[in-house]
Amino acid sequence: MKNEQITVGIFVFNDVEVLDFAGPFEVFSVADRLREKPPFLPILISEKPGLIRGRGNFLVQPNFHFSNCPQLDMVVIPGGGGYAADGTGYGTRLEQSNPMLRTWLISQEKVVQRIMSVCSGALILAHAGLLDGQRATTHHGAYAELRAVGRGITVVEGVKHVDAGKVVSSGGISAGIDMSLTVVSQTIGSKAAQETADYMEYDWSAPVLS
Repeated sequence: MKNEQITVGIFVFNDVEVLDFAGPFEVFSVADRLREKPPFLPILISEKPGLIRGRGNFLVQPNFHFSNCPQLDMVVIPGGGGYAADGTGYGTRLEQSNPMLRTWLISQEKVVQRIMSVCSGALILAHAGLLDGQRATTHHGAYAELRAVGRGITVVEGVKHVDAGKVVSSGGISAGIDMSLTVVSQTIGSKAAQETADYMEYDWSAPVLS
């Protein structure tokens, strides 16, 4: 592991699913609290300054935005969203067509160690071209949408997460916790990841990523 902290930037947006971003944030935060020298620095990032309104009117104050974001080592793209009765997309279905987000993601992909998606956050990665020709997963309700993006993506169903190297995608909501614990295991060791899971009273034991 590097001597300096690994900065984990978690993107948040309106209608984000709360556990999708809070679950990974908690994993990296707890992993810090259990180590004498904190290995991770989890931060929340939005596109622009100001409060974010997550699902259920959960208000979030991001730490940074695209214009003042520090250099990141890892990026997490959560899910949350869908379609209104008139067919208008919100949450990830809106953000997947956001050119500012796409440009930011492509630039981050060139420099970070890992990009992770939770739930329908995989749709955002897919539309940015970051899942081209790779295996990936998402929430079971979004399998068809992810498959329809095309770009040679192989959608893996019924798994917690899929490791495609730099990009790791996870299934719905709580699966982001499993994915994050596995990334902790890969980064600073399985013992640290298990201690993190035990502290959180989360049922986890070092799985083999699909």
